[in-house]
Amino acid sequence: MVRRDRLPRMREWWVHVGLLAIPLLAAYLYIPPPKLSPALHSWKLSGKYFTYKGLRIFYQDSFGVVGSPEIVVLLHGFPTSSYDWYKIWEGLTHRFHRVIALDFLGFGFSDKPRPHHYSIFEQASIVEALLQHLGLQNRRVNLLSHDYGDIVAQELLYRFKQNRSGRLTIKSLCLSNGGIFPETHRPLLLHKILKDGGLLSPILTRMLNFFVFSRGLVPPVFGPYTRPSENELWDMWATIRHNDGNLIVDSLLQYINQRKKFRRRWVGALASVTIPIHFIYGPFDPVHPYPEFLELYRKTLPRSTVSILDDHISHYPQLEDPMGFLNAYMGFINSF
Repeated sequence: MVRRDRLPRMREWWVHVGLLAIPLLAAYLYIPPPKLSPALHSWKLSGKYFTYKGLRIFYQDSFGVVGSPEIVVLLHGFPTSSYDWYKIWEGLTHRFHRVIALDFLGFGFSDKPRPHHYSIFEQASIVEALLQHLGLQNRRVNLLSHDYGDIVAQELLYRFKQNRSGRLTIKSLCLSNGGIFPETHRPLLLHKILKDGGLLSPILTRMLNFFVFSRGLVPPVFGPYTRPSENELWDMWATIRHNDGNLIVDSLLQYINQRKKFRRRWVGALASVTIPIHFIYGPFDPVHPYPEFLELYRKTLPRSTVSILDDHISHYPQLEDPMGFLNAYMGFINSF
């Protein structure tokens, strides 16, 4: 008798909860993007745009040392933007004549079309198009890459080796904490869920907010003593949320499948390299774990030099240890 009386009350309670949850969920899913911090706003204002097949691509182009012919092109990682390089930007301008970085399509302040088939091949073509836009297609450039940018660099290296496009001549390549080998890549749980969400992906991406981002991404991929501040996290999140970028994270993550499919092409390009090549490694990285990754790298690329940073430096070495990263890169650049 008591149970029968309680059932209607329980149903009524759940109805009230549901009615209350609907507007809260709607507000939660359509919360506006965060405002840009003064530093990030300044970064955006100092940048420029060029058009690639009707899409606007954001880039930075700073002039540094007068009289030097050296050019460095920076390729950022997933899921952030060219702003990842801001801590070493000034240091690079003291060594290079031009320092250039872009936000890949779907990242940062660049356009984020949807639906769209995002691919490493397209991103490499965008880098080539940018250098052509700047009149640098016949100049020798140094590539400095991180994470997702490492794979784009591998495709650019393949084209350079095959003389496929003729738009980019690579003088040197420096990689950092990227999954250049599918077999040693350990994606985060959040990446796996979003990549393989299937029909649930549109719902999952709409539920991706700052709380999920800051809990599901940051703790695992930063070292215990080098985690970003709350303001730095908001800057990262702001570049992702710009132009509703959170809604395409699942599409961008398909690069993981592309890397497996084209492993022979991209790892082969590295293995046959004749230009100076270097790797800067934060060994605390759970995504590309030590020592498995480093052992395979040295076996595959015996002619490459390697800089291993302090034990507590993780997946974002240019943000966690900017001076160590910059010194390692300058040591490489000045060695040839």
